[in-house]
Amino acid sequence: MAKAVASVEVAGRSKRYRESFKTFKPELMTVEAAVKQLRTFKPTKFDQSVELIFKLGIDAKHADQMIRTSVSVPHGIGKSKRVVAMVSENLVQTALDAGAIKAGGQSFIEEIEKTNFTDFDVAIATPDMMRFVGKLGKVLGPKGLMPSPKAGTVTTDVATAVREYTAGKMEIRNDAGGNIHSVVGKLSFDDTKLVENIQAMISTVRRLKPAASKGVYMQKITLKGSMTPAVYVNPE
Repeated sequence: MAKAVASVEVAGRSKRYRESFKTFKPELMTVEAAVKQLRTFKPTKFDQSVELIFKLGIDAKHADQMIRTSVSVPHGIGKSKRVVAMVSENLVQTALDAGAIKAGGQSFIEEIEKTNFTDFDVAIATPDMMRFVGKLGKVLGPKGLMPSPKAGTVTTDVATAVREYTAGKMEIRNDAGGNIHSVVGKLSFDDTKLVENIQAMISTVRRLKPAASKGVYMQKITLKGSMTPAVYVNPE
C-alpha cells in the first residue's frame, strides 16, 4: 500500500518534491512527530506556510452540516492580512486607526461594485451596512470575501475585529467535498509554536462537529508545507 501511495504522490512532481518524498512516511503520526517530519523535507528559499487539511464526515449539501467560523491560533500564522471596513462615516477613522487599509460607507461599497475591487483579504461590516453590502455578492461572493455574522466579520465592535483579522485571525469553512483547509503558521516557527497552533486548530474543528453529522467525523488530517509532501496526523 505504501508503494502505491508513493507512486501517486510523486508522479509529475518537481525535483525538490521527489527529493523530499524520499523521507516520506505513509503512517499516522502524533502532531509532534508530524512537525518533525516536515523538517526532514528539502527546504526552499522562502519561508513556507504550514497548512492543515481536514477531511470531515459531513454532507456539505446540507446547511445544518456546514462549518464556517473564525479562528485565532495561539501564536498567529506569521502573516498580517489586508482588511477593509464597510461602516458608517462616524466609524471610518476608527477602522483606519485599527489597521484597515480602506474604510467607508455607501460610497465605498459603490466603489467596490463599480471597480470590482477585491485587493484585500477580509471585509468587515457593521450590521446596519449589510443592506447595502448585499449587492456585492457577485463581486465578493466568488472570492469568499462577503462579510458574515458566522465568521465574525459582521460586528458592531469594528476596532477589535479589524485588529484581530489584521493580526492573522482567519475564517475557516468547509468546501463542497467536506474539507477544511487552514494555515497554522510558518516553517520558521519553532516546534512548540507549530504544535500548539495545530492542536488549537484541531480542537476548534472537533468542537464544531455538526449534530447532524453521522459516522466518523474526522476522517483524515494532513499537514504540509507550501512545497512539501503531506504527512498524516492521527485524528485521535
